[in-house]
Amino acid sequence: MFEAAGLYDPDAPDARERLALLRWLTERGFTAEEIAKADADPATTLEALAGQRAVRRGKVHTPREVAARLGITTEDLAGKLLASGYVAAGLDEVVLTDLDVAALESFVAAAEVFGDDPIEQFARVVAAAAARVAEAAATLFIAAIEQPLIEDEATPVVLAQANLAASYSLDTVPVVMEALLRSQVEAANRRMRLSRQDSDEATVAIGFVDLVGFTPLSRRLDDAELGRVLDGFESRASDIATRHDGRVVKHIGDEVMFVAVDPNAACEIALELVEAVETLGRGVRPRGAVAFGPVLQRAGDYYGPVVNLASRVAELAVPYEILVTEELVHAAEHWSLAFKPAGRRMLKGFEEPVSLWELQRDD
Repeated sequence: MFEAAGLYDPDAPDARERLALLRWLTERGFTAEEIAKADADPATTLEALAGQRAVRRGKVHTPREVAARLGITTEDLAGKLLASGYVAAGLDEVVLTDLDVAALESFVAAAEVFGDDPIEQFARVVAAAAARVAEAAATLFIAAIEQPLIEDEATPVVLAQANLAASYSLDTVPVVMEALLRSQVEAANRRMRLSRQDSDEATVAIGFVDLVGFTPLSRRLDDAELGRVLDGFESRASDIATRHDGRVVKHIGDEVMFVAVDPNAACEIALELVEAVETLGRGVRPRGAVAFGPVLQRAGDYYGPVVNLASRVAELAVPYEILVTEELVHAAEHWSLAFKPAGRRMLKGFEEPVSLWELQRDD
């Protein structure tokens, strides 16, 4: 059977291992046709085939069937699928699982309350977050499981079993995600209320910390070393921001953007992050900036002149320096902080010079 399907050559050097893998797959219900299709697909491997099916298991439906079930047009469904991050598919392709249908039903119900456009924008935010989680999970599996097995010359069956086990471990993710989401919703609601105590718009501290000379550093280090530097930077940023009731908004290459309602907390985040990043070694030289004022909150991100100001000021700082705006100096309590005048600077995009201060610890 396998020879007739062009899947097996008994004279090949790896014939024994290949046959064992093919038999292992057929024992799990895969047909020769399905195996041949996967074998010809550059986006998959036979070792990953069973794991991929386990990720998207259950009954599957076409978009046309799902649209009819939800009582919406196929065009409306296509918009919701696109916003939710699904790869485009034909109306009669069998691609949507029962779980996908349940998620789409939730979006349709929510749209009746909040409106189509707001819900589709929310879906984009959720999809972007899920995509990042998925990329992190795939990277974790390759680095921690698959690559060591390959280096140990594990058989194809062992690799396939590892892929399948990793896929089934996703069953624990919904519980974890629900717990984390509920905790973060509580924190977000608290930050929202605190940031809007005296105004209809949010007033927060926005900070940026980046790594000076990262481009030449990236050329000097190999991928593994560079990965360790970035992992160290990102993990320190997340831990420090969380400890001070702030949040990392995003990472932009070698730069991190964070937010905190309390200007004192934002200063502590910037100071501790610069101090912590220094310990990474490898010639890493951090610098940063913090600004304070009203911002536009949208889809989990922040926009407006205060954000632009913080970003521009960070570009002026020298290594190990943190520059802050006058508004932040006036808003902060100085009992553990010191602010040294750093002059008035012209910034790109700003018509008037901006008064800046260097943030230091009050020793």
